[in-house]
Amino acid sequence: MTDDLPAAPTPFRKVEPGEGEEAKRALAWTHTARFLVTASQLSELPPSELPEIAFVGRSNAGKSTAINALAQQRRLAFASKTPGRTQHINLFELGPKDSPDALFADLPGYGYAAVERAAKQRWQQVMAEYLETRRNLETIVLLVDARLGITPIDRALLDFVAPRIGNGTVRLLVLLTKTDKLSRQQTATALADAGKTLESIATEAADVSLVPFSALRGQGVGDVAAFLRAVVRPLRSGVR
Repeated sequence: MTDDLPAAPTPFRKVEPGEGEEAKRALAWTHTARFLVTASQLSELPPSELPEIAFVGRSNAGKSTAINALAQQRRLAFASKTPGRTQHINLFELGPKDSPDALFADLPGYGYAAVERAAKQRWQQVMAEYLETRRNLETIVLLVDARLGITPIDRALLDFVAPRIGNGTVRLLVLLTKTDKLSRQQTATALADAGKTLESIATEAADVSLVPFSALRGQGVGDVAAFLRAVVRPLRSGVR
């Protein structure tokens, strides 16, 4: 659990453990996730007023696996052994079928060298346009392989979204994934290093959180579900 590790350095907050009934309710909510639409261009996405939670990261950071772990569904998001297979924006609805209250957006992965250059440029342009202009984007979940830390290409992504994070219009939640492959001390070091990097985008208005995550061991799954549910609930009540 996240409380077994040192808190991220200020001004970042540690995602509090989602235990007991709170975590159960949050996981029941994420379990409702269901496929809505896939789009190769922003114009193909349906107009929506629902808050969107976008998952983004390197092609091998475990993005689709994390979505499946949160939804407790094995193949909701396509998790391939071949990085770079997610080539579109995939939206998933959450909440009651007759009254959904949020959307997960699975964005194309980035940074995989074997992907054909023209296709990679197209995906990155679509992803950049989404992150810069999507009006109902509420939270960006950036997945970072804990073994690699925040790489230069992750940093480029952070610099790109820094204006929206810095002015408080979009939250940032960084998941250090695959912590099952590290020792406890290595995970603590990875958290500290990531926190130092994230300090550069911190402002008084910024809402930035950092959490260790392992889909294999279930570490952080309930915590993240509770965090995201807490983000969405006041928004559906008209409160930011």
